[in-house]
Amino acid sequence: MNIRQAAPKDAWAIAAIWNREISDGVSTFNSVEKSDAEIVRMIAERGTAVRVAEDEGQLIGFATYGPFRGGIGYAQSMEHTIYLDPAARGHGAGRALMRAIEKVARANGVHVLVAGIGGENAAGIAFHSALGFEEVGRMPEVGRKFGRWMDLVLMQKIL
Repeated sequence: MNIRQAAPKDAWAIAAIWNREISDGVSTFNSVEKSDAEIVRMIAERGTAVRVAEDEGQLIGFATYGPFRGGIGYAQSMEHTIYLDPAARGHGAGRALMRAIEKVARANGVHVLVAGIGGENAAGIAFHSALGFEEVGRMPEVGRKFGRWMDLVLMQKIL
């Protein structure tokens, strides 16, 4: 497995992984799929803060981070996103991506990484907990998807 900085050529594969979760999963409350052009813009804007995992030349996951909230007081707090192809889960790609994105974040002066996780995503909560993230809040029924209200679990890791 190889972890590297994302390039514009990765946009379609990143979009495919992300859009599968948007359409079928409970990890995000978003219901609008990402376009390749949006992903290309994200890669251009975030630079080193977008990492991908490849296995035998196939992109199997990605991680990135961006602003947690607006305002100068939050400049060193970032919210991250990580998604894997379902077949890649449980084989270390997620941990490798998180190590890589945390290293980039530290180098860029990030103090806190925040994870906003759908309350129904027990695997995502357990994954983050195993990586040293702590649950710092639970917001009942703030998201809506699949015709039902969903909770948001906030976890953070001080770098």
